Amino acid sequence: MGMSVTISAATEQDAEQIFKLQYLCFQSEAALYGNYRIDPLVQTLDSVRAEVAEDCVFVARLGDEVVGSVRGSVTEDGAAAIGKLCVHPRLQGHGIGARLLKAAESALAEERGAKRFRLHTGHRSEVNLRLYRKVGYTAVGTSEGSDGVPMIVLEKPAGTYAATA
Repeated sequence: MGMSVTISAATEQDAEQIFKLQYLCFQSEAALYGNYRIDPLVQTLDSVRAEVAEDCVFVARLGDEVVGSVRGSVTEDGAAAIGKLCVHPRLQGHGIGARLLKAAESALAEERGAKRFRLHTGHRSEVNLRLYRKVGYTAVGTSEGSDGVPMIVLEKPAGTYAATA
């Protein structure tokens, strides 16, 4: 490839690239469920900007291009909610998603006091489920997304980092 992918905290200037990347990356999820109104596809740019400003947001960069992102925030029960993990389709399968998760988990535990991590993924999203299990998450329940998609809820305690992908 010539350049290596770096992981860093997102800046305000990254919001538009994150927004566009998210829209691209979640097309395959929308197709999987036959639902193009899933949350990542209907989120506004202003909402992404607010998340970058308030939440723990990391990006993967290849040069100046944002090729991956993840967001997290600590919820009232002390768990860290991690979401909207995405990696550009041309770079999937190279461990970038696992690296983004680890960066977010580390920051959420060290800077925001998270004791455990929680995320949701669609029940048919086998590639996502495989990644989450590989990095130490276990299914703890189910829920339904605001978009009607059945979700699997996964958690793991802080400080447990399985081998990266």
